Amino acid sequence: MELRHIEAFLAVAEELHFGRAAERLRMAQSPLSQTIRKLEKDVGAPLFERNTRSVTLTTAGHSLLPHARRILEEVDLARRAVSAGTGTVYGKLAIGFSGALNHATLPPLTRALRQQHPQLDVTLHGGLLTQEALQQLGNGALDLAFIGLPVDAPSLATRLIAIERLGATLPADHPLAGRASVGMGELAGDPFITMPASQGSTLREITFAACAAAGFRPRISQEVADPYTALSLVAGGVGVSLMPESIEGIMPAGIVFLPLDGDDVLLLSGLAWNPGSMSPAVRAALLVAEEVLPTPEG
Repeated sequence: MELRHIEAFLAVAEELHFGRAAERLRMAQSPLSQTIRKLEKDVGAPLFERNTRSVTLTTAGHSLLPHARRILEEVDLARRAVSAGTGTVYGKLAIGFSGALNHATLPPLTRALRQQHPQLDVTLHGGLLTQEALQQLGNGALDLAFIGLPVDAPSLATRLIAIERLGATLPADHPLAGRASVGMGELAGDPFITMPASQGSTLREITFAACAAAGFRPRISQEVADPYTALSLVAGGVGVSLMPESIEGIMPAGIVFLPLDGDDVLLLSGLAWNPGSMSPAVRAALLVAEEVLPTPEG
């Protein structure tokens, strides 16, 4: 198996068209077909189903695809390692986050990574709630993730980076909108907008716990995975929602944010990573995170 065979396979697998793949590789279609046949002979299985109308991956092709991508990624990292100067951090770093809930924590980290480690290839994956992010850390799809705490994930490591009080977001025309604060019990008759239960949202769990402490179970009008979408629905009068106080600065028009009376309802936010999959890129990111997102005192 040669590197050019892997490159040819990946081009055809991503284009699902020999002509386009040949153009992408800047070679004629006939040599490309021959290269794929050599690879299929080498691995002992057909990788593509071909007919006059389409090209599709076989089961063997699907199995080879993630390995082919990793092979080329490792080759790219090796080339960059050779050319990098001493102490330069290179490689890829995949960071997961939920969206609006991380608007105060994600930008400082990504800015600092860009400034301190410009050779680091950082990709951001939004719309991930806590449990989904933990799953992707476990299977290697993510290197680092912003999550809600606490979590039950013995194989992963976490660090607290923020503690925020929750408040109620209400439509601007809500009967309680003119108040300075609101009690949880006063929202018992309102429909709530929450994150989906299936995606394991810490914010949802805290919302249900706060409602239970106030003596009621919330009536859910809508579940949405994106916190900013939830805010937009609040603005549209679909319901109310609990959100951290930092969200007040980015709320869409038509919403008011009211602190909660009584004991503070807190959202603990953290970073999570897999100690079993540490790389120079992850180690560098964790060090930068300690600088720009220190653990809160107390």
